[in-house]
Amino acid sequence: MPQEHRSIYEAIGDEKLQILVDAFYKRVASHPELTPIFPADLTETKRKQKQFLTQFFGGPPLYIQEHGHPMLRARHMPFPITPTRRDAWLSCMREAVFEVGIEQPYERIILERLTMTANNMMNTPEDEKGESM
Repeated sequence: MPQEHRSIYEAIGDEKLQILVDAFYKRVASHPELTPIFPADLTETKRKQKQFLTQFFGGPPLYIQEHGHPMLRARHMPFPITPTRRDAWLSCMREAVFEVGIEQPYERIILERLTMTANNMMNTPEDEKGESM
């Protein structure tokens, strides 16, 4: 298959995607802006993120098969996602993408798509940042 027609998932592969998810959550687990809105045990969160990203990047529809439509905004609504938390999430993801060494143009495309998604998840003004759990 010509390179320009491969999905992100096909280009980076399942193993590298798992390494990316692990590298990302290693950062989330210690980020002071993110720990208040993530569970202490990230095992299930990582599993769901791997399923979602597999599908989001053009792989098998693992997330939909187990959980139904992602409905990302609705699923994230209980968590106060401020601009600062969006930026922290993106910073953790950017660092993870760089650590894993994803090649261009896939690195750029991944970060562009995730930036658009993160922007859509914001649901709380900066001055109303609540804490959960």
